[in-house]
Amino acid sequence: MAAGTGHSPVLSLQGMHKRYGGVHALRSADLTISAPGVVHILLGENGSGKSTLLGILSGQTRPDQGTMTLGGREVRFSSPVDALAQGIAMVSQETAVAPELSVAENVLLGRGLVRRRLGLSWGRTERRARAVLDRLELDCDPRARVAELRPDQRQMVEIARALSSEARILILDEPTSSLTDDEVEALFRVVRQLKREGVAVIFVSHRLPEVFAIGDEVTVLRDGATVAAGPIDGFDEGLLVEAMVGADSAYGREAAPRSPARHDGTALTVRGMRVAGAVRDVDLEVGRGEIVGVSGLVGAGRSEMLEAIFGARPIVAGTLTVGGESFRPSSPRHSIERGLGFLPPDRKGQGLVLGLSVQTNLTMVQTIGRSRAAIPRPEAEWRRVAGICERMQLRMASPRLPVGSLSGGNQQKIALAKWLLRDPGLLLLDEPTRGVDVAAKAEIHAHLKAIAAGGVGMLVSSSENEELIELCDRILVMSRGRIVASLSQDEATEAKLVSSAGGHV
Repeated sequence: MAAGTGHSPVLSLQGMHKRYGGVHALRSADLTISAPGVVHILLGENGSGKSTLLGILSGQTRPDQGTMTLGGREVRFSSPVDALAQGIAMVSQETAVAPELSVAENVLLGRGLVRRRLGLSWGRTERRARAVLDRLELDCDPRARVAELRPDQRQMVEIARALSSEARILILDEPTSSLTDDEVEALFRVVRQLKREGVAVIFVSHRLPEVFAIGDEVTVLRDGATVAAGPIDGFDEGLLVEAMVGADSAYGREAAPRSPARHDGTALTVRGMRVAGAVRDVDLEVGRGEIVGVSGLVGAGRSEMLEAIFGARPIVAGTLTVGGESFRPSSPRHSIERGLGFLPPDRKGQGLVLGLSVQTNLTMVQTIGRSRAAIPRPEAEWRRVAGICERMQLRMASPRLPVGSLSGGNQQKIALAKWLLRDPGLLLLDEPTRGVDVAAKAEIHAHLKAIAAGGVGMLVSSSENEELIELCDRILVMSRGRIVASLSQDEATEAKLVSSAGGHV
């Protein structure tokens, strides 16, 4: 029963367990929405179990154990269609729209398009979509192509689609991660309108000021379990941070120093760099042999900053020096020629060509900017490939195998190793251990430390604060496109990084 109401909660998940092999994604996780029109905040660090819990709630994942009730009635979902039929809709962090279709088609996609004998009734379809848009007070032409909309407008179209299915519970997973302040406020206006209509909202965010601005209740997950829950006015930022990262971390647990090798000179200097819509007035330095981490929430500008330094995004203003010499990257090719390497966050889509061999992937950037005479002959190239495979402890039958046939850990090591064959002076690493197991992560960390000891500077962006604390000499914290804190390794704790990234400096 909801406390003090005499009615069953709108939603209750109790004792949820989910295991993937030897990994416990959830271990006795609970979440309760007490009443209609409540905004329930779901908090937790990466790996805490939030995505798995939302997957269960939205019908994408089946729990191993636990009960779920809607309005006091126990339910089980075998698919997202089941969840939607029960009034639960989810808007994921990655916007899922059909950009070439109209707003009306996206809003009513799947079940709301008005059909007639010879096709769609466009007039009635647009009027039905307009009714949903008006409900959210969205000034958006139903005939406009979604590709022409701003990111926040696309997100609103997704919310409108969810409401067109008469959702009673709306899940918003990191909805503000890529929005500006004005766009966030527009989203909050929509959420408040939903509250007035009695729609319950599960709102996932790491930004603590937002939690208190929009939330009524909160649940905090850590290591797959619910560690704190209740009305939002029973918490302050310090208590939420402590719940997310643990009391030991919150009160200053520190990582052991790395004692890096010392090298003279700087690998990278950035002054006043601006990237349109993403990075504002950034200053930073990376010394030779130094590993500098970049922490921050999704949408803080971490990835965009690395892409701009690598020449994959235009730099609006600012100056850069690489190896002590002025540098203005005009393209990735230009950056590669100047001794930069870039490990993107999506190895399958950006870092590797999965259908090609390990050898081809390892050598694909070797010819850039080099004369024919400087390109190794096949025998010498084979020796270099064999050497880097041994150095990186790559486990495979042959470098002639397609890289897509290897494990995620081996793929990630290949995506890194291809840059090492060029002997870079600076490595830009975005999520260097995403999607690998614990053993592969430890190996990659050891390789990065050894590479830095040889004098290579590194700028490492990661959404895992624990990784940055373990790996880096210094950690910069980004929020809304700016660097808001700089912590040495002996100063950095998860609590300080979480607090700074959430806007509490």
